[in-house]
Amino acid sequence: MGDYRFQWNERLRIALPVLEGEWESYGTREQSEMVERWELIRGAIPDRIMEFERIINVKQAELFEEENFAESCRINAEIAEYASRINDLHIWYRVNQQLDSRRHS
Repeated sequence: MGDYRFQWNERLRIALPVLEGEWESYGTREQSEMVERWELIRGAIPDRIMEFERIINVKQAELFEEENFAESCRINAEIAEYASRINDLHIWYRVNQQLDSRRHS
């Protein structure tokens, strides 16, 4: 039986599961607790995605107006970072389907 916890990830602005062992090493009760907690966290992911999309839209407007090349590069890098966060959130959003299917196997 392994330990588990959820740790805040500032980059994604959600808590992520940290498992100390393989999923199968956890008892049914622990698995259920983890899935229930993850469901609550997972429910916030669409809000985080929308938040990051709004930031990207603002940055794109800034980029459109920016005439300084170095500043344009900086803004573009920020846009890419937020897009990467959105991609990571989509991946984490799908984790629930994997956990739930394992729990019912």
